[in-house]
Amino acid sequence: MKHLLKMLDLSGEEIIDILNLADQLKYELKHNIPHPHLKGKTLGMIFQKASTRTRVSFETGMYQLGGYPLFLSSSDLQIGRGEPVQDTARVLSRYLDGIMIRTFEQKEVEDLAEYGSIPIINGLTDFSHPCQVLADLMTVREFKGTFEGLKMCYIGDGNNMANSLITGFLKVGMTVSAACPENYRPDEKVMEFANSTGRFTITDKPLEAAADADVLITDVWASMGQEGEAEIRKAAFKGYQINDEIMAVANDKAMVLHCLPAHREEEITTKVFEEHAEEIFEEAENRLHAQKAVMVKLMAD
Repeated sequence: MKHLLKMLDLSGEEIIDILNLADQLKYELKHNIPHPHLKGKTLGMIFQKASTRTRVSFETGMYQLGGYPLFLSSSDLQIGRGEPVQDTARVLSRYLDGIMIRTFEQKEVEDLAEYGSIPIINGLTDFSHPCQVLADLMTVREFKGTFEGLKMCYIGDGNNMANSLITGFLKVGMTVSAACPENYRPDEKVMEFANSTGRFTITDKPLEAAADADVLITDVWASMGQEGEAEIRKAAFKGYQINDEIMAVANDKAMVLHCLPAHREEEITTKVFEEHAEEIFEEAENRLHAQKAVMVKLMAD
């Protein structure tokens, strides 16, 4: 693994390897065992989208690993004023040991990897959010103890989270169902991979998708950059909500995850959110540990 660009690039074995290291790093942190694997290393963090969890977890993680995180706002970089991404990649590769980028187009992440000479980490694009899904998988394994025999159900927009969740959960051997409106389905490449596994179904009926699920996951109806479509999307996603009715058809001990921020009473009710807050906020914490594992895998000597 040279980069983390999208979940489609990872094998199941690589995902498990990252999760095992994340578990180890989490244990060491909780027991005050230093792990300065990236001492003397510098991570450049390019942000073209707003962030809470991504920025704080990467900055904190890099510090805990003994390295230095460098925040780079797109408004402060020449890339934000028209410099080609390939030039930015070649320049930053001479200063930094790795780059994390949170942006809109997947091509921008891919171009950084192609033209740069250092590891590139996708902190989020409109196509993929691999760091979040690694944290989700880590959380499921913590609470369930295994992936074997489990079913994950995703309800909502076929967005970057859907693309990454479907891919990641299938790659570790789970069964996956998705409920998305007809006009809001996941990416064609993701659907092609998912359908090839024989463990994937998609429908426009949330209750049907949620039946016998062990893990239920949703996301906001309108992601960053889609605020202008909010009212249209509210109409399109009416009924695509994790609520008591959905929980009643899932397995008795089903867990609920949400990448946050959550819009309560839209994609999830306040009642269900609070009943599963322990899982959701452990998931948020696990962003730190999973991303530290990725950085160690990519940047340690």
